[in-house]
Amino acid sequence: MALIVHKYGGTSMGSTDRIKNVARRVAKWHDAGHRIVVVPSAMSGETNRLIGLAKEIQAQPDPRELDMIASTGEQVSVGLLSMALLAIGKKAVSYAGWQVAIKTDSAYTKARIQSIDDAKVNRDLDDGKIVIITGFQGVDDLGNIATLGRGGSDTSAVAIAAAMKADECLIFTDVDGVYTTDPRVVSEARRLKAITFEEMLELASLGSKVLQTRSVEFAGNYRVPTRVLSSLTDPMLDIEEEANSGTLISFEEDKHMEQAVISGIAFNRDEAKITVLGVPDRPGVAYHILGPVADANIEVDMIIQNQSVEGKTDFTFTVSRNDYQRAVDVLNGTKEALGAASVTGDAKVSKISVVGVGMRSHVGVASQMFRTLSEEGINIMMISTSEIKISVLIDEKYMELAVRALHKAFELEKA
Repeated sequence: MALIVHKYGGTSMGSTDRIKNVARRVAKWHDAGHRIVVVPSAMSGETNRLIGLAKEIQAQPDPRELDMIASTGEQVSVGLLSMALLAIGKKAVSYAGWQVAIKTDSAYTKARIQSIDDAKVNRDLDDGKIVIITGFQGVDDLGNIATLGRGGSDTSAVAIAAAMKADECLIFTDVDGVYTTDPRVVSEARRLKAITFEEMLELASLGSKVLQTRSVEFAGNYRVPTRVLSSLTDPMLDIEEEANSGTLISFEEDKHMEQAVISGIAFNRDEAKITVLGVPDRPGVAYHILGPVADANIEVDMIIQNQSVEGKTDFTFTVSRNDYQRAVDVLNGTKEALGAASVTGDAKVSKISVVGVGMRSHVGVASQMFRTLSEEGINIMMISTSEIKISVLIDEKYMELAVRALHKAFELEKA
């Protein structure tokens, strides 16, 4: 008897009919003898609706109060799913994150999980119940509800699977696995049967929307076998066939994986570039620029510091487009103290990344990438690399052209 965690996204929970299908699928796995914990997202569009209501009241909603509001979407989902299971004769019980309890820090809207008490859940499982737990949320030491940020239900599911030492975490979504790139941009994109945690983490952090980055971190750190598969198939599909569908995120490189130099291409439209011009080139300048940005809870991605000319340098970095204006305002407030000449930026840029464990043992990936972009007349603004990825920042208008050209250049449409 295996312990399996199911996670269902907003599209999977998008209507009462779809919730009934989720209940049938969950019941099928339970009937096969498995202990089942389910972590559903809010119904599709519900979190956006709730945040929209909050912004009608307060242009910049108070983070604590916003979490009180945004967390209710998942509470509706777990109650409806529990009722759907009860209606077909299954023993089920739903819990909000604070009832389990899932303990978090107090960084409202961006909280991080600190611990999970699984005693109550295990008692219910021993009693033959299916346990449904809200994703996306937990409770801090003061008893306040704190949400994990957008996509946090994935993180909740994997964290629960890790805490309970689950045999597998199945992420049911509206796509049937992880693709070489977004099929909406490249029609020839191919579904991967397996991918390493390292590659998935890079793809998630670089813009792939299939899984949330922190969920992949949890899965890799705690060695939680994780599979991405579709919830839009027949809910009564043979369980063995379903268990082997989708994309398996594996712990070790597949024996054939070395043949694939590049596994996927990720892209992120949500980028903005900021440059601090004419900064005195002295020790600590990077800290004095990025410290106030970090204090404003703004994440920084790519960073370049230019060569010093006559004791002055330019410092360029990227942030989320949603944080662009706040970051510029922070830097304009510290510009005089920095001794900087000016702060400039561009919110119409995109990041393209090629990812693959095969890059460790193959040369020429960077040159092929740069040659391909050059042949398409696409200028590169910034470059960053790791052992298994190369990312470039380009003009937003060339993003889809770049993805299609690189997908073809690396022959990712071939199995």
